[in-house]
Amino acid sequence: MPPGRRPSGAPAGAGSRPAYSVVVPCYNSADTIAELFARLDEVFRRMGSSYEILAVDDASPDRRTWPAMIAAGRGRPVRAFQLTRNFGRTAAVLCGMEQARGNWIIVMDDDLQHRPEDIPKLAELGDHDAVVADFPYRERHHSFAQRATSRLRNWLETRVLGKPRHIRMSPFIMIRAEIARMMLTSTQRQPYFPALLLHVTRDLVAVHASHAPRSAGRSGFGFRARLAMFSNLMFNNSTIPLRGVAMMGGVLAVTAILVACYLILARLLSQRYVPGWTSIVVIELFTGGAMLLSLGIVGEYLARIIQLGEQRPLYFIRASHDEGADMQTAGFAGPDAMKGPRSDAPASGDEASG
Repeated sequence: MPPGRRPSGAPAGAGSRPAYSVVVPCYNSADTIAELFARLDEVFRRMGSSYEILAVDDASPDRRTWPAMIAAGRGRPVRAFQLTRNFGRTAAVLCGMEQARGNWIIVMDDDLQHRPEDIPKLAELGDHDAVVADFPYRERHHSFAQRATSRLRNWLETRVLGKPRHIRMSPFIMIRAEIARMMLTSTQRQPYFPALLLHVTRDLVAVHASHAPRSAGRSGFGFRARLAMFSNLMFNNSTIPLRGVAMMGGVLAVTAILVACYLILARLLSQRYVPGWTSIVVIELFTGGAMLLSLGIVGEYLARIIQLGEQRPLYFIRASHDEGADMQTAGFAGPDAMKGPRSDAPASGDEASG
């Protein structure tokens, strides 16, 4: 039986704890958010489970998004949050997770490519810490570049994060609330969502889900966002780039020694040579390799210091709207009420998508 099953499918009341919290990071969602909320409501009513929706507007350029979120949430257990600027998908997701009250937290996109009707499949596997919606590459409605980067990301997650090989991470996921709270204690400035999850637990299971075509607009997860995602994966969770630079410096230093031996022998065995050329080449090769090796070693320590020293909030909330309380707060309600978590409190920050 799915977790949170109840005899009647009514949304949770203001004082009760819902079975499910659905976190939806929103970006230019004016044309899709109403249908998404309606379909979520229908799914949970059929399941007979209490729920809440936490919609986070990541400072959408389309100014219709925030009013559309408020209008679509009327009469439903929806809490909406608007960030002061675009902090990225991961920050928006962690903002919603920070506010969630449910026993299970479901994260899904706002573009209807993640079908709410697949939620019961995730719920049936509620004896695990996390359930990932698995979209086979051939069934994804993505471009060739998106599918290629998804394959590369999956490979790197296995090598760098120790992700189980049979699991393909996706943005559509259900997580136990206790696990989510542990994830929120991270102090990383630019966290990578799968890394946060895999750092806490390896009890993951995948279930096949359908990937629907995009119904409106186009993806905001372009080349720059994917590049940022890969940099967060590699630099925040691995020292492979630094070790690669150090290794390259070592290889160049060894090459410099070999070339120096060759040039010295050539100088001794031949009368034809350019004065000073041998020594200049040897010195340049050796010092270049030594400098790269040194930078790699220093960078190793510097990266660790930076990761420990960053304590800036990962997001700021400009406005919030609680449909259940029929109350809206706009502007800044004080330093503690309207800012994102710091390093000594639950945290937030791009991911993975696609």
